[in-house]
Amino acid sequence: MPMSDSFRKRLSAILPEIVSTFGTPFHIYDEIGICDTCDTLTAAFRPVGGFKEYFAVKALPNPAVMEILHKKGFGFDCSSVPELVLARKIGAKGEALMFTSNNTSAEQFRQAMAHGGCILNLDDTSLVQKLPGVPELICFRYNPGPKRSGNHIIGNPVEAKYGVSHDQIQTAYEKAIQMGVKRFGIHTMLASNERNFTYMVETADMLLSIITEIHKNLGITFEFINIGGGLGIPYTPEDTPFDLAAMAGGIRESLAEFKKKHSWAPRLYMESGRYITGPHGVLVTSVINHKQIYRDYVGVDASMSALMRPGMYGAYHHVHVHGKDHLPVSGPVDVVGSLCENNDKFAIQRLLPKTGEGDILVIHDTGAHGHSMGFNYNGHLRPKELVLKKDGSVALIRRAETMADYFATLAFAPQTMDL
Repeated sequence: MPMSDSFRKRLSAILPEIVSTFGTPFHIYDEIGICDTCDTLTAAFRPVGGFKEYFAVKALPNPAVMEILHKKGFGFDCSSVPELVLARKIGAKGEALMFTSNNTSAEQFRQAMAHGGCILNLDDTSLVQKLPGVPELICFRYNPGPKRSGNHIIGNPVEAKYGVSHDQIQTAYEKAIQMGVKRFGIHTMLASNERNFTYMVETADMLLSIITEIHKNLGITFEFINIGGGLGIPYTPEDTPFDLAAMAGGIRESLAEFKKKHSWAPRLYMESGRYITGPHGVLVTSVINHKQIYRDYVGVDASMSALMRPGMYGAYHHVHVHGKDHLPVSGPVDVVGSLCENNDKFAIQRLLPKTGEGDILVIHDTGAHGHSMGFNYNGHLRPKELVLKKDGSVALIRRAETMADYFATLAFAPQTMDL
């Protein structure tokens, strides 16, 4: 069910005061919910031994939330240098950081390896020669191509730009050995928002099979397998939750069987983002207009620039009208923003209670890939972020963008190239 009952009750009790204090629109995150999910994930994989979660920073790159995860012992999976900088600023360093980049320049690798370094997760064999030095530990991202299927978000592995192909993967490790690397891991990421736990167990099994072959041929003992993220959440009321316990049990059995055969086993790493924070964030917005033409439209003060997923993926996000749970639903409406794009819709033909101007709409499950995918098309400015803390207080953790921010890149020293 979208948005936990606990989060909804605690937020609803103080939502009018939050709106009065901070104004709409805003994303707000639930510290209790995030911590509970962290604890559940850690407990599920504790029997595996050596388990490490690297939170996918791209899901929610806010240092206040990242500090919560850091205190839970999580590392950070970073896809860019700015994400590495964010993680380092809250105290993460060394092998608590995974740099999973693609189409990466030599300068980006130089910055990644500075300031105590990180685990380099290389996306292609050609990237070895771009490294400014010899890292102690290296990892390659494996793309199995036609051997596996992806899903509609990441796509068919054959068509994906990510990773080292099956035919190249052993050569990649050979190159690393030749340059003097001594420690090794392997990574893959094949699906996003996947709620079938068997897919994730099969992914672990696939990596165990690959490292068995490479170990046989090259003598490498892998320190870890990283099965990526991709654990799904139930966006619609009808969706079934991901069976984390079953996934953990399946992978635990696979690792035990591997150790029985080889007398050693790799640690298990993951890089969940959506699963950790997605259900524990909502976008709060106010109704500002109504329009009746061929359809009925409810206009709100947030736009697709604050939540891209419905427009980009056709994704469903549950919506409720604050304080009107007891009222019957009325005819279908489209909930829309003011962006000059027709896909600027948070909900399409959705049955909601009748709304009036000033009503507060709560759009569920925006705690991952919500604010972080924001943009400034049409000059729209991204909203503020808040956190509902364990003690019941609410804190601003990112202010809303201003026009000064929007125009900041137009303030620069003149520069001309004369021909």
